[in-house]
Amino acid sequence: MFDIIYKGIIIGIFVSAPMGPIGLLCIQRTLNKGRWHGFCSGIGATFSDLIYAIITCMGMGFVISFIENHQSVLQIIGSILLMVFGIYTFRSNPSRNLKKPNLSSSTYYQDIVTAFFLTLSNPFIIFLYIALFARFNFIIPDDKLYSMILGLLGIVSGALLWWFIITYFVSKLRSVFNVRGLWIMNRIIGTIIMILSLIGLFYSIWDMNSLY
Repeated sequence: MFDIIYKGIIIGIFVSAPMGPIGLLCIQRTLNKGRWHGFCSGIGATFSDLIYAIITCMGMGFVISFIENHQSVLQIIGSILLMVFGIYTFRSNPSRNLKKPNLSSSTYYQDIVTAFFLTLSNPFIIFLYIALFARFNFIIPDDKLYSMILGLLGIVSGALLWWFIITYFVSKLRSVFNVRGLWIMNRIIGTIIMILSLIGLFYSIWDMNSLY
């Protein structure tokens, strides 16, 4: 039970951490309107991520036997995809997505709704989920419904934890936070993802060799 929860938390953090348009939106709102406006934007993004996580779970359910029979290969592929994603995050320039701040007032509800639909407009996140599910062996054939629900709650918890932490630090460092700070954050996050993918790749290859 604890195993699938902590895997879900890790996946939730990995999905939310890169500074794409949603991350920039949350940071902008934190800087311009206050921490809780940024956090509510993160909540909206989390709800959208949850929908894609459920869709991924349902879609991968049809190929569970394939995953079981090719688990090591899929974990290697998942690690490679995470490496590519880490390189992309490391090299991306967040200033390209940075838009002029909108200082008009908005409610927390509006922050949630706008972030939800903005995140929902990016279905490619499903491919990231597939890579993460394969990498962490998140779906196993004998899973019960309650354990899958716990796993999805873990994803939500991980995403919310990330948005809570990032908006906290952005609000505390409001006076020194700038585009360069976003660039450095992307470098750090990309490096962490690449290191973890290399470790996962090593262990996957090691496990595969031990079978022969």
